[in-house]
Parts: sequence; structure tokens; C-alpha cells
Amino acid sequence: MEIANKWKDYEIIDASNGEKLERWGNIILLRPDPQIIWNNGNLLDKYNNIHARYIRSNKGGGHWENLKNTPASWTVNYNDLKFNIKQMGFKHTGLFPEQAINWDFMMNKIKNSNRPIKVLNLFAYTGGATVACLKAGASVVHVDSSKGMVDWAKENVNSSGLADRKVRYIVDDVVKFVKREIRRGNQYDAIVMDPPSYGRGANGEVWDIEKDLYDLVELCMDILSDNPLFFIINSYTTGLSKEVFTNILKMTMGKRYKGKIYSEEIGLAITNNNLVLPCGIYSRYESYE
Repeated sequence: MEIANKWKDYEIIDASNGEKLERWGNIILLRPDPQIIWNNGNLLDKYNNIHARYIRSNKGGGHWENLKNTPASWTVNYNDLKFNIKQMGFKHTGLFPEQAINWDFMMNKIKNSNRPIKVLNLFAYTGGATVACLKAGASVVHVDSSKGMVDWAKENVNSSGLADRKVRYIVDDVVKFVKREIRRGNQYDAIVMDPPSYGRGANGEVWDIEKDLYDLVELCMDILSDNPLFFIINSYTTGLSKEVFTNILKMTMGKRYKGKIYSEEIGLAITNNNLVLPCGIYSRYESYE
């Protein structure tokens, strides 16, 4: 497992009974996490500095309860990258801190490539990967079916001082977009995608990772340049082994390009004990350059 351990503006302070206590800058949040099935005491009783807590509903969803004065939005830094944090529906904050592992990897590959790199970011959410790739000097096409998430990505790019970089924001279903890019003859040197387990596109298109992921990756083969730098699939889907994604890349990238294909779990350390919280997996193809 790889641990995202270079953060200064983020940490998991403690975790117990399905909840994690996190510091985002100077704001302390208590959020649910289904993987925390151990008992380390009642976090509400142990800590009196919590700004807000997300409470799940038995009927689905939930709501935020602000225990102290919590700003509507605030920023956190990861090295030279800056992200806007907000309380979203279904417990989210607009950023997955464990993805810093991929940001570092992509930035290093782009900076050391010694050539212009064009990146396609699919299911791009609020643009963590977009910001990282732009900072490293790549151009980016950012695609997500939610206009709200794309607008948030623009905020993150602007906050990081990268508004003058080459970036296109597309609100669209990713499969339809990739098919159009094939028809147009557009190509990319790197692709990163964060497919949900299940979702709907901009016009109600249904996405199911178990049924649709392989076909999407196969489609992407037709928009890659002759010398792709990397291809990354991130997953938070419970029940799918990292080897599933390794196999997908071997069946697609591995048949066409020379490079390394591997997968790994990623996680975050918990400050007040020696535990690590698992936070999904990545699967990568990377060129030998």
C-alpha cells in the first residue's frame, strides 16, 4: 500500500466506529467511512474542537451538522497546488487527499518527459489531477458530466494561479466525448480517469463500472498518441480487486505499447495511532521514458 504522507494541510486525526476525524487546514470535520469497523472510542466525546459532522440518514443520504462556525468554503494547499473545500451532499468535501500519490506521479512524469504532453482527465470531478498536470506544464482536457463540478474545477485551477494554462472544460458524458474525439482524430499523450461505481451522464446516460469500464478503456486506445506517457484508472468500487484493473490495462495498453503496468492500494495514515485507512486503488500504465 502507498501512503499519501506529504500533506501539511490535511490529516486524519483519529478514526473509530465508522467515522474519521479530519483536519482540513484549520477546520476539523467528522465524516463517515464504512471501512472503519474498529472501536477507538466515541470521537465526539474525545474531541471538543470539531467544526462540523456529517450525519447519515437511515433513509439514505444525510446532512451536515455545524458544531462551530464553519466557513462556506476554504482552501488547503498541497505543495504549490491549492484547492477549495466545501461541505457537499453525501459527506464529500470536493477533494480526495489520497490522490496526492497520483498527483506526484503525474507531475514527475510530465516534468521529465521533455516534450509537450496533452492530458485527458475523464470523470474529472473538481480537478485535482487537472491542477497537478497543468502545474507540471501539460495541457489538459477536463471532462465531467456535472456542470457544478466543472465550475468547481475552474475555481481550483484559478486558485492555484494556473488560469493562463492550456485547459478545456467539457460538460459531457465521457463515453460520448471519447467517441467524438475518435471521429475528430484528436489524440492524447496521457489519460487519467476516476470512474464511479454507478452514475448518470449529462443527459441521463447510465454508467455501470462492471459493465462499461473495459469498453471505455478500449475506446481510449483510439485517441492515444504513438508514445503515451501514462494511463491511470482510479477506483473506489468495493469488491473489485486491484488485479481486475491490472488485467484491463494488460488487455488494452499492454497489447499496444511497451511500458510498466501495475496496481496498488492507496491509503492515509491516522495520526493518533499506528493505523492506516485504505482509500481505494490505482492502476497504471507508464512508459519507460
